[in-house]
Amino acid sequence: MSQEYPSTLLERAVSEFTKLPGIGRKTATRLVLHLLRKQEDEVESFSDSIIRLKREAVYCRECHSISDNEICPVCANPSRDHSVICVVENIQDVMAVENTMQYRGVYHVLGGVISPMDGVSPSDLNIESLIGRVATGEVKEIILALSSTMEGDTTNFYIYRKLMQYDVKLSVIARGISVGDEIEYADEITLGRSIVNRTPFTGKTI
Repeated sequence: MSQEYPSTLLERAVSEFTKLPGIGRKTATRLVLHLLRKQEDEVESFSDSIIRLKREAVYCRECHSISDNEICPVCANPSRDHSVICVVENIQDVMAVENTMQYRGVYHVLGGVISPMDGVSPSDLNIESLIGRVATGEVKEIILALSSTMEGDTTNFYIYRKLMQYDVKLSVIARGISVGDEIEYADEITLGRSIVNRTPFTGKTI
């Protein structure tokens, strides 16, 4: 047992929390001690929600966003404009764009961006299914809403090359988002304006 902790049970719980992104040992210790002070039924409810999420959550067969059913609420909504697809890196970005209340199309979650340094290639992402959606001929516009990083721009260009043969408009969100910023951390007003003021994508990095 480490001298830092008076209990091996406490140390083990803290170690598990530190596996979460952005959680250091001090924060993990504070969270564990907070849970320890809670009633047992509250802690059980907390742990049950995580277990059920892992066991029961699925990914939408259309857009790859997380869902309770085969088709997510956005894709299943007939009032959404299914001819416009906003391409994002992850599910957090879907939530960020939805919070702007400025977008009424649907989404496509890539599951990351192309990053050779991290071993992420195009085949690791949901790009082929995006091409399949465009190939139906029902899509009029693809909005590339990836983070303004080198990896994001590389992914934009790759998708652009893949979709050149199709009669579909490609646009990119306006760079009200600072270069290097990630979409999920942008404020709602800036992100909303970036969606509304999107510009045509010409295949050049911005």
